[in-house]
Amino acid sequence: MTDILKGLLARLGWRRESGTRSIALDASLHTALMELAEQEHRPVDEVQADLLTTVLAQRQMNGEIHKRWQGLSRREQEVTALACLGYTNRQIAAKMDISPGTVKAYLRQILVKFGYHSKSELKMRLGTWDFSKWGPKAQD
Repeated sequence: MTDILKGLLARLGWRRESGTRSIALDASLHTALMELAEQEHRPVDEVQADLLTTVLAQRQMNGEIHKRWQGLSRREQEVTALACLGYTNRQIAAKMDISPGTVKAYLRQILVKFGYHSKSELKMRLGTWDFSKWGPKAQD
């Protein structure tokens, strides 16, 4: 078990006693879990296991996306950030003082590196990231 996983489980209150596993939740999380299990007509421990599995998979995916981000050049990161902030290719080109064709070429490279098919998919996957340092107030 990785240290990250152990840390996450410890924060969730995971305890292993006499061969059993359990997670101690605070009252509001416990209530939400109970309500969800009731809505889905499933045992609480099954819902709890599904939620934990989903969150761990999402964290792993986010880690992979972050590694790919770090593999981008500084210019590719800037194009990515501006695209995710909603700039058009022409606006990105003007802001970076490059041609729209160069922006398009950067975006093709970026999409390949991330394994995505479109600029909209890139924006969707990185939509929660904070790109404010590339925004209008940061560089304009």
